[in-house]
Amino acid sequence: MEEKLQKPLKNLDLNTNRGRGPENKILVSAYVSSSRMSPLKSKPPSLVSLCLGVIGKHLEDMIPCLAEISVMFPSDIKMSIAAIARRKKLLDDDVIICLADSSWEILDVGGSDVTNSGLAKVAEICKSLRAVDISRCNKISSMGVLELVQHCRSLETLRCGGCPSSESTARRSLSIFKPNLSNVEGETWEEIDTSEIGHGGQSLRWLVWPRIDKDSLEMLSSECPRIVVNPKPSLVAYRADEVPREALPDVALDEPFVKDIDPKTWVVTGVVQKPTSFPLSNELSIAEKFRLAFAERDARMAPKRAKNARQRQRRAERDWMMSSDEAKAMVFASKATRSLHKS
Repeated sequence: MEEKLQKPLKNLDLNTNRGRGPENKILVSAYVSSSRMSPLKSKPPSLVSLCLGVIGKHLEDMIPCLAEISVMFPSDIKMSIAAIARRKKLLDDDVIICLADSSWEILDVGGSDVTNSGLAKVAEICKSLRAVDISRCNKISSMGVLELVQHCRSLETLRCGGCPSSESTARRSLSIFKPNLSNVEGETWEEIDTSEIGHGGQSLRWLVWPRIDKDSLEMLSSECPRIVVNPKPSLVAYRADEVPREALPDVALDEPFVKDIDPKTWVVTGVVQKPTSFPLSNELSIAEKFRLAFAERDARMAPKRAKNARQRQRRAERDWMMSSDEAKAMVFASKATRSLHKS
């Protein structure tokens, strides 16, 4: 349609008094409508993204030789492969250690099988880490957090919580961030050596813990005022205290490294993928809570119901015997039979 309209519109001057006839007005209106309705051409994926998609689809087969292959990859490609592995539930100690690069400034192992030893090894390699996500990691404890803050002196953002194990890890790690002033020497604040104040994490400023409990929040507010818990985005741009993107839980830390890759790359057949953002939907639905509560109550009341049923049966038998002459005769006959056998 647009090609048909181009020819008559060549000589049409829209800024003059010419072309105001009804036929020209209809022509101009149709041209504008067709221009608005024409679909915008999307930017084609880059060759790197296409190659990463192919690698991601066959990542399971590449893991045994990943240590040899990853040596040839630049740091951003390693980060992309780690992000794909995390989404495909393949990220563990062996994979993340093979891919770890000394130039990394972010580390996202949320929801993976990385353990304390794997996190400690990566922290030794990637000492420039500024933001780390260990949320939903069942195999990382406060010991892993201690190793992380001791090796990464530039750590500013830590994301945790999201599952019972990670919630417990976050609570146990609070003592790592608290300043320790009991053994500090010096009469003035200027004379205090910052390395003596705490075990580590002196540079930590942003803590993303969506379900932090009240006691932990009060402790951090009073004893660690430098740490901002669950920060909100700044309304004014370019402020000194502007919240960095890594401290916002709406997207994953490694999202920029896979944004141009086809999401089908990490789809696993038969497995429902969890969202990459913070897992606020882990909580059971109200209907499921009611069902579990009813099942628990039913199991708890089962012995009592059985006891009541036996009592009702005995009561019914007793009432039947007291109200029926035939039942009384049968009882007396039974007693007589037992007495004869005893004698």
